[in-house]
Amino acid sequence: MIKKTKATVGELLYGIHPIVELLKAKQRKLISIYTTDPQPKGYADIEKLMPKYPVQMQYVARDVLTRMAGSTDHQGVVAWVHSVGFRKKMFESEKYPFLIMLDGIQDPRNMGAIIRSAYCAGASGIVITKRGSAPLSAAAFKASAGLAERIEIYEAASAIQAAQELKQAGYNMYLATFDGENALSCKFEKPCCIVIGGEGHGISRDILKMGTHVTLPQRTKDISYNASVAAGILLFLAGTKHKLI
Repeated sequence: MIKKTKATVGELLYGIHPIVELLKAKQRKLISIYTTDPQPKGYADIEKLMPKYPVQMQYVARDVLTRMAGSTDHQGVVAWVHSVGFRKKMFESEKYPFLIMLDGIQDPRNMGAIIRSAYCAGASGIVITKRGSAPLSAAAFKASAGLAERIEIYEAASAIQAAQELKQAGYNMYLATFDGENALSCKFEKPCCIVIGGEGHGISRDILKMGTHVTLPQRTKDISYNASVAAGILLFLAGTKHKLI
């Protein structure tokens, strides 16, 4: 689970599933909630999980929610919540044998989709990087269907720092590239960390020599899978290999 840091700062969250998952996880506090009158479809799922402590509630117009969220994808509900907190240390390989590292993912929707796939495939945790990556924003939480609340996340300063810490912790790193062994026959030996590069440039040059390159079969070499799709396939292959799903 994601744990709060001592310095609790608020942030916006929007959409039915992200708020439901936040309330189920009980890892960070719901401060206030904004919705429409009449309440949107699915709001009852939020209402039955509302905490006993006082939560400010306000009915506003739908266009107000759109301005608050910066998106029309809010499903009629926006919440102000305590900020997400990250792990303070790299994962221990004995306790967290199956990770995924996101190296420079720029699109928050891709980040959220990868987090969702990681949870579904039985991953133990996720490593993200502060430099050159999208933040873990409300859009990412929405794309994860709120499942970012259910899995631990470590944020390293950079890709090279993350990779060095992973190697020191004993992880076997599997880098998604175009020049590796066929992912379908890869053993994905535990402790295992799959590394997915950014949408445009791929995996950082500094860490290309720090693990095994794996490649997904595809029709021709001049195309590629979307980063979140590639991550989902590799997570599924590794998860089924170790009977985690």
